[in-house]
Amino acid sequence: MELKELYVTASLAQLDLSDEEAETLSALVGQMVEYFSTMREIDVENLEPTTHALLKTNRVREDAVVESAAADTLVGNAPESEGRFIVIPNVL
Repeated sequence: MELKELYVTASLAQLDLSDEEAETLSALVGQMVEYFSTMREIDVENLEPTTHALLKTNRVREDAVVESAAADTLVGNAPESEGRFIVIPNVL
């Protein structure tokens, strides 16, 4: 991105940029534009969309209750616990 365009855009957004900030931002915007150009080249013809405005069902897995010993192990590894709860120091 040219610095002139960057200063115009910053002005429209009511931002004051130093010359150093403008140089840094220009490089970052250039990286973003390059990334977007790379994304255009990717073939997505046969990919299903991940979201859709008319989607009426949830695409995540069903909820299931699963017994796990991980919680017991976690509480057991805590320096101090009361029953199934981990004791932490008072903050205030």
